Amino acid sequence: MEDRTEIIETTPVRRTEVVDTTPRVAEVTTVSRPVASVDRHESVAYDPYENKRLMAMRVNQLVYWIFGLIEGLIAIRFVLKALGANPSAGFAEFIYGITGPLVAPFVGLFGSPQAQGSVLELNSIIALVVYALVGWLISRLAWILVGETRSAVTTRSTSVDTRP
Repeated sequence: MEDRTEIIETTPVRRTEVVDTTPRVAEVTTVSRPVASVDRHESVAYDPYENKRLMAMRVNQLVYWIFGLIEGLIAIRFVLKALGANPSAGFAEFIYGITGPLVAPFVGLFGSPQAQGSVLELNSIIALVVYALVGWLISRLAWILVGETRSAVTTRSTSVDTRP
């Protein structure tokens, strides 16, 4: 009887099979071998302008928050006037007191139609549009002055060989 051992290598699977074909026993052993010489590759990207962009983003968020608050208060004023809220009620008095100076530059531009205690205050609508535009312009100006549009991403790569 002749013992014969064949080694079969399959490249796409990247494994080696050893086949023992003796008449009595058939044994298949799979031995793995490393696919590449490097088992782990790491890349770290660093942007030196990231902090400047982050600061510009925070300034923009602050500007939008402030103007969003102004817009919200004026919108509440508009709704209270349109629904004919009692001006001597505490909440209405508070809103009118805060928004009065904000709407004052626009008073007299248009008339305010009234019907049964409800007032369509067009001055508030103009104020909403103007303050939205001013908020957007200040946000863009802040981005121009503080923001950083350059992109200088540098990459550092390391390769680790973990073969024994």
